Amino acid sequence: MPRVKLYSTPTCPMCARAKEFFKSHKIPFTNIDVSANQKAVHEIIKKSGQKRVPVVEIGKEIIIGYDEYALKKALKIK
Repeated sequence: MPRVKLYSTPTCPMCARAKEFFKSHKIPFTNIDVSANQKAVHEIIKKSGQKRVPVVEIGKEIIIGYDEYALKKALKIK
């Protein structure tokens, strides 16, 4: 399984949905709180071209926003 990183903030509802998606599918992920980490803000801008969260990194694939279809496709979940 590819490594999964979630760039999020504590107050973001779509970030919470992404976390719940990973937990419900038993997908291990690393949560990076960009509200408390300026270096992470620069990382997501470099990777996605914007500051919007959530940003999900699955292997080398970047998914911007909460997109369940894209998450399932990237993780090969039916």
